[in-house]
Amino acid sequence: MLCASQSFQESGRNLSCCHSNFRSPCLICRCAWYGGLISLRAGPRSSPSLPRPSSSQPPQVPVRLTSPLFLCAKLSKSRNLLAAALEVSKDGSSAVLANTLPSKGAIETLRNADAVCFDVDSTVILDEGIDELADFCGAGKAVAEWTAKAMTGTVPFEVALAARLSLIKPSLSQVEECLKRRPPRISPGMADLVKKLKSNNIDVFLVSGGFRQMIKPVAFELGLPPENIIASQLLFGTSGEYAGFDPTGPTSHSDHAYKTVVMIGDGATDLEARQPGGADLFICYAGVQMREPVAAEADWVVFDFQELITKLP
Repeated sequence: MLCASQSFQESGRNLSCCHSNFRSPCLICRCAWYGGLISLRAGPRSSPSLPRPSSSQPPQVPVRLTSPLFLCAKLSKSRNLLAAALEVSKDGSSAVLANTLPSKGAIETLRNADAVCFDVDSTVILDEGIDELADFCGAGKAVAEWTAKAMTGTVPFEVALAARLSLIKPSLSQVEECLKRRPPRISPGMADLVKKLKSNNIDVFLVSGGFRQMIKPVAFELGLPPENIIASQLLFGTSGEYAGFDPTGPTSHSDHAYKTVVMIGDGATDLEARQPGGADLFICYAGVQMREPVAAEADWVVFDFQELITKLP
């Protein structure tokens, strides 16, 4: 059984949702495309208990699910946090954060992780993919206006995304040419960190609110299989013309039941991955952009991926 509207085209090839062997394909297909996670599930082993940064919210207790599928992470309803988190420190400086020194529990959780999920833009790579594509297609200024709306929280992220894409309307050839002329720039130390994680038998995933077509070259360069990309799909017509986007990319990974999951990223939606049924640990990477409200709530803040490499066995 296929989910509704799950047949689409990628580079001229017809593809369909592959979740026919699962009980609830529609739930599986509702991927956390909004830059977030997922829950990668879970067995009986529990992760070390980590103290959370002080806030007005009660601490969340991790919930272990038995399904080995990716599920959708519930996004925060607070736009104030999202808007603040999207504001980068204007003077280039950052507050002194106590969580730049990891707790023993944070280090232990990283070392015991079965899976580590990375945000892509401004974390795995130095760029913001949709901004690069917009500029390449000559829609940089108009798209920037919608980006500003998203950053101030006046419109939901997914609404701003759809609006920006309607302005860009990138064809398949434009996407391919953009990737050729402006290949994504991998963040320093990222390749070494992926190698280190893989040497410790830790699965690595790329989780993004961007698009698979833009992320596949990144995954290839890092030695990651395409099925480890969790992102939206740009859709094209038979002649390669822009036909919209599909946020319901494949999200199942039925071969594994992950007991401990770590999320690494720079944004509010990455932070939201740390919730019951989601990530056990959130590491804020501030090596490209420092978003202080996000960093303040993180379990651990790093400015260089080498900081994580040195903590792994």
